[in-house]
Amino acid sequence: MNEFSINSLLEDLKNPDETVRYEATAELWRVWFHQKGAVGFELLGRSQAMLEAGELAKAEALLTDLIETQPNFAEAWNRRAVLYYILREYKKALQDCQMVVKLIPFHFGALHGMGLCHIALEDYSAAIQAFRQALEIQPYALENQRLILECTAQLS
Repeated sequence: MNEFSINSLLEDLKNPDETVRYEATAELWRVWFHQKGAVGFELLGRSQAMLEAGELAKAEALLTDLIETQPNFAEAWNRRAVLYYILREYKKALQDCQMVVKLIPFHFGALHGMGLCHIALEDYSAAIQAFRQALEIQPYALENQRLILECTAQLS
């Protein structure tokens, strides 16, 4: 997918029409999951199946191997961040989310994940900052708006 197409999808995330936003969101996720073709997509699927089966160590090993062989595969980093978050290894999850954002600065999922990690680490100011960055990309994301309010209340 070329830069023009990506920019068009990012603009669609700001469209008042919910259907347009939904389709743009789904397409960006599709692009991210398919960044490394069918093999990369299949490996992400396998790691998800392992996670769902409770084979967390196997899922982590698969994702870590994938990251080592394809270090610019942002969604592999993001999937491992999700795994670390589930394991309550919030600092590791945060580091992986930061790597995703380094690779894809507009990855709203990783920005949201960063916010969740900061909440878990009780760093509410940093969480607010991450959710605001995500809202710059997806201004209609009600969950991020709600979490900003919750974090603000924690700081009061």
